[in-house]
Formats: sequence, structure tokens, C-alpha cells
Amino acid sequence: MEITLKENERIEDLQCKGLKIIQNKKWFCFGMDAVLLTNYCDIKNSSKIVDLGTGTGIIPILLSGKRNYSKAYGVEIQAEVAEMAERSVKLNNLQDKIEILNIDLKDALEYLDAGSFDAVISNPPYKLNNTGIINSDDKKAISRHEIKCTLEDVISTASQLLKQYGRFYMVHRPDRLADIMCFLRKYKLEPKQIRFVHPKVKAKPNMILIRASKNGNPELKFDPPLYIYDDEGSYTEDVYKIYGMEDGQI
Repeated sequence: MEITLKENERIEDLQCKGLKIIQNKKWFCFGMDAVLLTNYCDIKNSSKIVDLGTGTGIIPILLSGKRNYSKAYGVEIQAEVAEMAERSVKLNNLQDKIEILNIDLKDALEYLDAGSFDAVISNPPYKLNNTGIINSDDKKAISRHEIKCTLEDVISTASQLLKQYGRFYMVHRPDRLADIMCFLRKYKLEPKQIRFVHPKVKAKPNMILIRASKNGNPELKFDPPLYIYDDEGSYTEDVYKIYGMEDGQI
């Protein structure tokens, strides 16, 4: 399908089953965290899913090449970003599989049925909205800071959308782990699995991947740590496997 690009936009090959995505170099582009989170989502076939704060639509688009889900909704509050995500969906001929909703995730229950989803995914803003003066209309700031939604908003909405034992997947920062665990338990999302992501061996983690279960039984399992770079500064074998590439091809 022919897609018209706007100023500062480019099409990026996702190196997965011919999938592509539109990026705007002046906005917040997706990073490794979105790729790692997508890989962490071990959702079952025919699942019905929601991506809260979908941004460019990277997670449902990339996930379509890795998992056989039935339907995905991408919730994005920023109109221009949501419109760009819609064009990326059309670019990949995924209109029947992915629907982008330009809404506030706090209003998601007005558009989506409560308790009807098998999985909810989120790569939310990491930074608390108390770190100096921030332009509340800046797209990068909205993606990075809790301007339009908080961590609690994301977890509360996810809990309401999920079926019994439905799965919630999220990537975040380790320094928010105490908050994450408190909010998960508060909204009946039992933490089941966690993986710490480190830039390299002996470096402290800078990301965490978490899976929780709606009304699940208490039992938290720790995955082996994921190291991004080896001692020579190259990507580790684990990272190459996640990207589905041979050594040296990312």
C-alpha cells in the first residue's frame, strides 16, 4: 500500500517478516525497550490484546510478526502520533488485526469492554512529572514523563481491562520497582515474572521486564538477567536472538 510521508518522517524496516514502521525523527522514536518488551510477551494464540500508550504502534505491529493474536488495540492520547501509527498499520496491511484508538487511556473503559482482554501491554512514561519545568505539549516529554498518565493510571486501567488470569506485561525502570509492586497488588495484578536488564555485566540494571496475572496466586519467578553488551562492546548473544539476527547484523 502506498503511504504518504510527512515532514521529518521515514520508513524503518523492522527486520521481522517484512514489517515496517513510520518514524518521525523529531518525535520520540521507539527504542530497545519496546523490542525487549515485545519479545517478553508470551501471549497465547488468538489472544485479544491492548497496548496502553502505543505511540508509533511499534508493539502491536512487531508483535504481529511474532505471535498469532486475534486482535490488538493501540491506545494513544496524542492525535498526531496516533495518526502516524494508523498509517503504519495500513503500511503493513494490518487494518483487520490492529486498531489505533486516539483516546486517553484513563477513558479506555468507555471504548473497550472491561474484563474482556487476554493481555494488556505497556511501555509507559518512566519519569515522575516533578523533575523541573516540562512542556506539557512536547511529544518527547509526554513519552518520557508522567504528564498525561501516571504509573497507577496504567496499572489500574490494565486491571480493569483484563480477564480473570489475564496477563499484564510492562517494561519500566528499576528505581520504580517498589511503586510498581505496590500498584500491581493494589489492583489485583499479581507479579509473576521479572527480568532485570543490564547494559553489561557488573553494571546495575537500567530496565525491568515484568509479567503479572489478574487475580493470580502469589509466586514471583526471576528470569536470568539480560545483558545488552559484552566486554568488547558488542551485543550479547541473547540480544541477537531477541532481534532474530545472526551475530553482527543488528
